[in-house]
Amino acid sequence: MGEASPSAWLPQAVQELAGRLTTYIAENAKTARAFLKLVGTAGPLQDITIHTLDGKVDAQQMKAWLQPLLAGGEIGLVSEAGCPAVADPGARVVALAHAMGIRVAPWVGPSSILLSLMASGLDGQRFAFHGYAPVDPSERARQLKAWESISRKQDQTQILIETPYRNEAMFQTLKQALNDTTRLCVARSLTTGDEWIRTCSIAQWKKAAAPDLARKPTIFLFLAGRRN
Repeated sequence: MGEASPSAWLPQAVQELAGRLTTYIAENAKTARAFLKLVGTAGPLQDITIHTLDGKVDAQQMKAWLQPLLAGGEIGLVSEAGCPAVADPGARVVALAHAMGIRVAPWVGPSSILLSLMASGLDGQRFAFHGYAPVDPSERARQLKAWESISRKQDQTQILIETPYRNEAMFQTLKQALNDTTRLCVARSLTTGDEWIRTCSIAQWKKAAAPDLARKPTIFLFLAGRRN
């Protein structure tokens, strides 16, 4: 997803809740503050505590952050993009909260995985999100073929992302590695004015002009057709 006004993708009730909380757990404090500045806060932004959830944080540290909740407090968990704990390290915090007997309340937010699946026309009953494919071109092609095989056998939509500056290389590999009958959806800059989503067969993509994906947040989805 890209940058856009919260009113376009976040319900008013969620914005109001986000604005009144005084403590957060976030993967990146800087972007979390930018988000809070957009939605507006009841008190001064500088008075809001933001715990940074990076790879160095262990269970003991997270437990210390969550300890005030046992006395009835509230802490917000905010994702870098979209739904917390869905393809997001925040799942570690949620798991620990359950282990500590702390109530977890999910609030709706945009997920590029679900938004792109909704708009793709591909199978929304069976799908798998893989994150990133290998960077090495030959390994990447092999992995895509393996996912296509699973897709064909299980009628399962395959979903993956790529670093924005490698989007065009990924698109070319998808066209080269996948079968002509496989349907590929490309979803770019979701929730923004530059949003663009299109699903075609690989054969159709090979004939079409390449979409502008350079350095733009993009998610790829594909579904293989069954062979007779």
